[in-house]
Amino acid sequence: MPGAKKVLDKVLAAGCVALFAVLIATVSWQVFTRQVLDEPSGWSEELAKHVFVWLGMFGAALVFSERGHIAVDVVVRRFADRFQRVAAAAVQSAILAFAVLALVWGGTRLAVVAWGQSLTALPAHLGIVYLVMPISGLIIAFYALYHLALVLRRAGAPVVGEGPAEPNQER
Repeated sequence: MPGAKKVLDKVLAAGCVALFAVLIATVSWQVFTRQVLDEPSGWSEELAKHVFVWLGMFGAALVFSERGHIAVDVVVRRFADRFQRVAAAAVQSAILAFAVLALVWGGTRLAVVAWGQSLTALPAHLGIVYLVMPISGLIIAFYALYHLALVLRRAGAPVVGEGPAEPNQER
């Protein structure tokens, strides 16, 4: 599982870099056509919005992989290791449930409903925009299972910042 996580991390990071490059190019084109040519591009604003949504969802999944999201754990840190592990397992289980129910199941339903709707300025369907929800939901679910397995095997720190988040990894 650690090997699959490393590969997924690299693919996700490369995807985020590529999406960010597309976002910069698209916004630069929008500014150029608006300010220099005085004829704003109709498609670039819409593409930038949709690329930003994809970048945000994939970026959130990548940060979740590194356990980098904000966690209010000031109370949990005061308890014994056993309670910290129970709390960490509960949190990862809740994240897994959210990822599967809201992102994968709900996102799939939303993408299917929106698939028939055309985008205004782009030759694509709105369902493509919403397709990022189930994709990122599957990625987040994988990471939640990975972190849950670490907590249950006692291989990682239950609270981030109290030791290695993964086996043989320094913080």
